[in-house]
Amino acid sequence: MSFHVDSEVGLLKQAIVHRPGLELTRLTPANVEELLFDDVIWADRARLEHAAFVGQLEAGGVLVHEFETLLAEALDQTGARTFLQERLTTATRFGPALDAPLDELVASTPAPILASLLIGGVLKRDVAALLHAPSLLMEYLAPDDFLLRPLPNHLFQRDNSAWIYDGVSVNPMAKPARQRETINSRVVYNFHPMFAATQMNYLYGNDSSAHDTATVEGGDITVIGNRAVMIGMGERSTPQGVEILSRSLFQSGNVDTVIVVELPKERAFMHLDTVMTMIDRDAFCVYPFLPAELRSFTLKAMGDGGDFKIEENSELFPVVAEVLGVDDLRILKTPIDKMGAAREQWDDGNNFLAVAPGVILGYERNVATNAYLADQGIRVVPVVGEELGRGRGGPRCMTCPIEREAVSA
Repeated sequence: MSFHVDSEVGLLKQAIVHRPGLELTRLTPANVEELLFDDVIWADRARLEHAAFVGQLEAGGVLVHEFETLLAEALDQTGARTFLQERLTTATRFGPALDAPLDELVASTPAPILASLLIGGVLKRDVAALLHAPSLLMEYLAPDDFLLRPLPNHLFQRDNSAWIYDGVSVNPMAKPARQRETINSRVVYNFHPMFAATQMNYLYGNDSSAHDTATVEGGDITVIGNRAVMIGMGERSTPQGVEILSRSLFQSGNVDTVIVVELPKERAFMHLDTVMTMIDRDAFCVYPFLPAELRSFTLKAMGDGGDFKIEENSELFPVVAEVLGVDDLRILKTPIDKMGAAREQWDDGNNFLAVAPGVILGYERNVATNAYLADQGIRVVPVVGEELGRGRGGPRCMTCPIEREAVSA
């Protein structure tokens, strides 16, 4: 089976999502900010909304893979638990007294339960009876303190890995609350039979190096097609991370051009796809009040060694149009006042998932944007997100495409 993403709007064939699980029930007013959520979400309702969203994808012909299931299946493969022990249950993370007992816990826990714990987190009381070695960490923690914090942002599968043409970046994440997601994703990509059966082209991140400030997240990566990629650079994806990924893309031979867009380092602009998404072969939905002074740069490959030349652009979208070979690129900005635009942008009003050219899924609550796009000939499939949307991630955020067709302009 060949996995590839050759565009942002071509027919979506396969994608990975994560059904909200144990981790959402462990969001509390005390930890919600640390875990990068804005509110305590009603978990049962979020699961219902997510199931409906998956149903909409499947109705459109998308083969949907559930991340926790993939993780459980990968954990039953030879070498997977050793891989996890070497990267997760380490003395530097838990102290030397817990290293061996937690290794044994990883080795002996049934895969579905272990997968749930790796995402949902582990409390001291969950394992206290199983761990008998004297441990300062265990003495220090209260019974309901986390030995392993939950990962509620696994809901947003777009970020921890990104398929770009025939390669995948297993992204080093910017925030401590999300960095462990990459370990789980590496288990899936390195050990699940679905991926082990294919020749994987890792672009970035499939290693145990300390990536420090060289972070990249998938919400900043847009595969615009025609051997080009657009990458946002701001709160989550740094210049260092973008440059490393760009060099790898040029070395792959599939990419000639990377357009880098500077973003404000604010939560409302955390990723490129919070302010713009490609929704048709010649159209982008763009936040109406995106600052005009944002800089952008074009990186052009020089040879096959990953080197590039760089040029600052006077304007962003004429460069995008030229790369795509489009005479009239449609930049669709909802005609709305600044307060209304800010509200819809906060509710992921520019975060759309295209399942085919001009066919997109977006939260139903963004009424003005959805109506405007419909008037422009875009088919908007409304997604219920009363609870899901409170995690500050839209349909694109929740979906990691692993197979998508190219489109012609």
